[in-house]
Amino acid sequence: MSIVHDGVGSATPQAAARPRRAVRGPARTLLIAAALLYLFVFLILPFAVVFGQAFARGVATYWGALVDPMALAAIRLTMTVALIAVPLNLVFGVAAAWAVAKYEFRGKSALVTLIDLPFAVSPVISGLIYVLLFGAHGWFGAWLAAHDLKVVFAVPGIVLATVFVTFPLVARELIPLMQSQGRDEEETALSLGATGWQTFRRVTLPNIRFGLLYGVLLCNARAMGEFGAVSVVSGHIRGLTNTMPLHIEILYNEYNATAAFAVASLLALLALITLVARAALESRAPELRRKPLPGPLP
Repeated sequence: MSIVHDGVGSATPQAAARPRRAVRGPARTLLIAAALLYLFVFLILPFAVVFGQAFARGVATYWGALVDPMALAAIRLTMTVALIAVPLNLVFGVAAAWAVAKYEFRGKSALVTLIDLPFAVSPVISGLIYVLLFGAHGWFGAWLAAHDLKVVFAVPGIVLATVFVTFPLVARELIPLMQSQGRDEEETALSLGATGWQTFRRVTLPNIRFGLLYGVLLCNARAMGEFGAVSVVSGHIRGLTNTMPLHIEILYNEYNATAAFAVASLLALLALITLVARAALESRAPELRRKPLPGPLP
């Protein structure tokens, strides 16, 4: 049966049922090969090199590099900074996304622009900002010195720099998600007598948990792997202000490549865990969205 048009531009069901042309033959093979080659060169090969160099001198040397007091101090500081920065950005991200997605107010576009600011500013520049503010010759340097407070070249400066470079990650995951969901469910819950906290806990939070977890994963990975901003404000004090990336740089500059790759393998492992967790969350996203709300509002 041939394709027949009805004279108005619409085709018969036979025309509508015609399958779309797909990329076949050599073109499809070439595209797949190019994608796999790209992934191998820029993803798989670097990870293999990191772990290969880390274990180049055996497990004992690898373990010795990780339990070195300076390495343990760097790991503890990195974990501490992440444990402070991620919850702060979680609270900010949820509040900012709620405000942008659910309300109209003067200055909304300015708020969105400010949220994106760390994406446009170099991490090194963001570190320099805190040096200019809280350094010995900065705006608040004299006041801090008079009260025996230290921000730059200390843990507070590292936390501030890390919070700055990571705070858009949670908000940027939640804003489009909340905008797509609209306000109907929240308004219904409020009209039924629910408080604002009950509405958030029983309606909003279940709807955004996938995006929230994904944003937290990205924020944590970036916080633990940040180098540029932390390098400026840390002072590179061994055992005190060296995070894992800074410790890796020092080891590598001292030609201690095995120890450097050993510590780097921990960050690489974190990246792999983040990718696996992301894939797991994405695979469960439809299931999470289909789940009903957890019972009636009290």
